[in-house]
Amino acid sequence: MLIWAASRVITTTLVSILASVQGPNAWTGASPGYADFATMWDAHWYNIVAVVGYPSALPITDLGEIGESAWAFMPGYPSLARLLMELSGQPWEPVAVLVSVVFSLGTALLLFRLMSRVLDDSASRFAVVLFCVAPLSPMLQFGYAESMYLFFLTLALLLLLERRYALLFPVIAVMALTRPSGLAFALALALHVIYRWFTRAADAFPLRERVLAASVAVFSGVMGLAWPAAAWIVTGSMTAYTDTELAWRAPYIGYVELIPFTAWFQGGLWWLGMPLGILAVVALILGFTMLMFTPAVRRLGVDLRLWVASYGLYLLAVFFPQSSTFRLLMPMFPLLGAVALPRSLWYRVGVVVLCILGQWGWLLLCWGVDGADWTPP
Repeated sequence: MLIWAASRVITTTLVSILASVQGPNAWTGASPGYADFATMWDAHWYNIVAVVGYPSALPITDLGEIGESAWAFMPGYPSLARLLMELSGQPWEPVAVLVSVVFSLGTALLLFRLMSRVLDDSASRFAVVLFCVAPLSPMLQFGYAESMYLFFLTLALLLLLERRYALLFPVIAVMALTRPSGLAFALALALHVIYRWFTRAADAFPLRERVLAASVAVFSGVMGLAWPAAAWIVTGSMTAYTDTELAWRAPYIGYVELIPFTAWFQGGLWWLGMPLGILAVVALILGFTMLMFTPAVRRLGVDLRLWVASYGLYLLAVFFPQSSTFRLLMPMFPLLGAVALPRSLWYRVGVVVLCILGQWGWLLLCWGVDGADWTPP
């Protein structure tokens, strides 16, 4: 808790400094207060969901394509915020920040327990330090769903390592309706079942655990499709959710269909051109694969590696790389355990300093608004 509290003081100071020089923008006036500054960008969409809900008709652009709408934002976080708004009588901005801050503390506490399953106390504690001061850690106290999602993801991973499969059902249900994750977690669970089956001679895999583990994997897959199905039911369009998500990449590559495993190559071509863009993506895939087999990452154990690999494959399949990709990498936080392994004091101090500098860099690049900003967080 002390680590978490100290990190929040540092991050709040950085955010407040940037807010003091922020000019007027689409969400706030000049030099906004903390709560207003922390609820810019997509926090506005969550605010719409909390106050108004979801539209029954999809917006159509001047080009006749599906436009951006609240359907891209899942209901878990704004629903909880709306409940607290009703109970407290407070407006969206402070409630949204409060929800994120409280869940960030819960995540830090759970993360120590999770890391303690695979690492010693020193490395586990330093992994929590890295999580709390990471370049994207300001997101833990902004009006986004990440903090709430990471809490339930950490809890789900802890339950998986402890093989408490039955308790995963409600956790996955909430997690999958907070951020897109059900399909990635279903893949990790399926690989977990396969691994346990092939290693059952050394590690017993009783019939009851087989049934529960396989059932929760299927349930996670169903929950991964639940929100697209809800959008279909309400709007009458089977592709309402995916069309809405695709609207956010239209400014880069125009309106295209969702073809799995093509978006990163499209992004590579958009950012770097041919052939460098294709080569960069291939190199990234090979580098990530090699990383998963390094000694430090292998220390994290099979299950955490299966999650990181499954989520990485999910990102490769469906997401378009741009500035918000940094935020989308946050669920790979178990890799911080590998970074936390070296015990050298100079190494650890240096990594923390670099992380704090990274916070300032990310705030300047992705959060602060400078004119027609094209680097959304």
